[in-house]
Amino acid sequence: MKLALAQLDIAWEDKSTNKETALGFIKQAATEKADMILFPEMALTGFSMNTSLIGETNNETTEFFKELSSKFNISIGFGYVEGTSNSKNKYSVVSPSGVELVNYTKIHPFSFGEETEFYQSGSKIEFFKAFDFTIAPFICYDLRFPEIFQIASKTATLITVAANWPIERREHWITLLKARAIENQCYIAGINRVGEGNGLSYSGESMIIDPLGNIISSLYMEDGLIIADICKENVTQIRETFRLKKDRKEELYFNLYNQL
Repeated sequence: MKLALAQLDIAWEDKSTNKETALGFIKQAATEKADMILFPEMALTGFSMNTSLIGETNNETTEFFKELSSKFNISIGFGYVEGTSNSKNKYSVVSPSGVELVNYTKIHPFSFGEETEFYQSGSKIEFFKAFDFTIAPFICYDLRFPEIFQIASKTATLITVAANWPIERREHWITLLKARAIENQCYIAGINRVGEGNGLSYSGESMIIDPLGNIISSLYMEDGLIIADICKENVTQIRETFRLKKDRKEELYFNLYNQL
């Protein structure tokens, strides 16, 4: 699969401007024959708690990306907000056939940034199949919780993390993405924004990482498209050669959790 990540400077709470920016990225990815393009968390608004403004009850963002997916024959992943109160931080992927392949709700709202006051927590890991991969999407703060990655990687060969991750914690972003690839023996795609939003600065550093933790492609401090060819057989080979998951003791871990 030829995978593209859109690292954009998101105009704060301005869907119209961000739609134009997204269109440019999608055109470029289609020209470069990418199979799928992934956008960051809350791709058309930035990481806002203003759910009464940015929250949707009419599937506006989903319908917008469905139309472009069909027009440019490319699958598109994007983050958006569902609902104007008791909202959900969502990530969806749509295909050129008009089908929504997955719709994930962020399991771990960011309490440090008061996200828990405005957004409900999700309770399910979601999967979809595309281009020979089984893919699981997560969102931003989810990256700090390795348990859900271990569960997802029982079947997933690619895990995506769409984010608005500030520059002040950039080393955590890089280190955790690489660790998740190594410990789960799968591809990891981290999609982050750049620029300024609501007083925060973002360095981007979107990246595609192979199952051994090597960064295949990344981009720092500028908007642009990250593209890489990835192959499911690479995941299969590494998992068969180095049987890491076979040595996990999940029943023991479960019992130790209960003891605590």
